[in-house]
Amino acid sequence: MRAQWMLISTLLFALITAVFAVINVEPVRVNFLFTQADIPLILVILGSTLLGGLIAFLIGLFRQIKLQRKIKQLEKRLNETSSEQALTVTEDTGSRAFLSADTNLEHVEDENNSSK
Repeated sequence: MRAQWMLISTLLFALITAVFAVINVEPVRVNFLFTQADIPLILVILGSTLLGGLIAFLIGLFRQIKLQRKIKQLEKRLNETSSEQALTVTEDTGSRAFLSADTNLEHVEDENNSSK
């Protein structure tokens, strides 16, 4: 649902920008670093909008890649920790089984001694 609202808002913004650009068609002087040019305002508006959208897209893409790397690292650490905990639980269970068997053996010996 969120993606649909994002798409609708993006299309609405594009429509408003296009209407605004079409209304402003007279040429304007644009100063670049070393030169000047007379360019129709519609091209300046659309070019600026497209450049801003491209920059926002690239920043979002960079953040997405960074978050995916972080997720992979955390999943790897989680798997390693889970493996270590499983090994510890297995060893602990084995120790408990040995101790309970040893304790049971002591109870059997005590019963044998008390019956004599």
